[in-house]
Amino acid sequence: MNTPRLRTTLAALVAVAGLTVAGCGAGDDRASGGVTDGRVTGTVTVFAAASLTGSFTRIGKDFEAANPGSTVTLNVAGSSALANQINQGAPADVFASAAPANMTTVTEAGNADGTPSTFARNQLVIAVPRGNPKGVAGLADLTRPGVKVALCAEQVPCGAAARTALDAAGVALTPVTLEQDVKGALAKVKLGEVDAALVYRTDARAASADVTGVEFPESARAVNDYPIVALKDAPNPAGARAFVAYVRSAPAQAVLAEAGFQAP
Repeated sequence: MNTPRLRTTLAALVAVAGLTVAGCGAGDDRASGGVTDGRVTGTVTVFAAASLTGSFTRIGKDFEAANPGSTVTLNVAGSSALANQINQGAPADVFASAAPANMTTVTEAGNADGTPSTFARNQLVIAVPRGNPKGVAGLADLTRPGVKVALCAEQVPCGAAARTALDAAGVALTPVTLEQDVKGALAKVKLGEVDAALVYRTDARAASADVTGVEFPESARAVNDYPIVALKDAPNPAGARAFVAYVRSAPAQAVLAEAGFQAP
């Protein structure tokens, strides 16, 4: 007697189940990324040089605001380490390097989607504790007895730039520590473990509550270009291309300039 009603109920349940499955499918599409109404969705994983941490955190938030449904995930480290991770198959959408040499490692391995473009430049300063207690005025002062110095390892961009600047000044310097990225070198100054470190101008500016950046003329011989590229095996290709384009846009360039980066 209740058979028609039962059939109707079963049909409704089947319809609901169908909608639920369709909804899960749509969710999976959003997770993998795409373009909806001209806006990027999904996660965009960006491998960025450590010196870009502050700027790219802000740029990532601005990108998300301009593209509702998107999420920018940052992996920040020394550029050489990031390049190695990418070439070993780490899933990433975008690579932003602090020097062309590390980008070349990725492009020569065939892991770039297109030609990298320079989006910013950066220059070294001598980071010293606030008040400059050792009276450091130039590179030669770093060789004085009792002055402990931190440098980046030469395989990372800040270390290669430091070596270029020191050679240009004719200064032979033995650091007490070699760090794997610029944040590590700067931390040694902030913690009082060294008296000075060669770091990027942008990092010294961001840490101005704790350190002072001493300009020196030889830094002009060691300006680093920062290239960016979408990656060939990007999990979110549309997101990768959109993020690269956004980094080169006027709003993102203003963020970089405010942090102390030079225009490309």
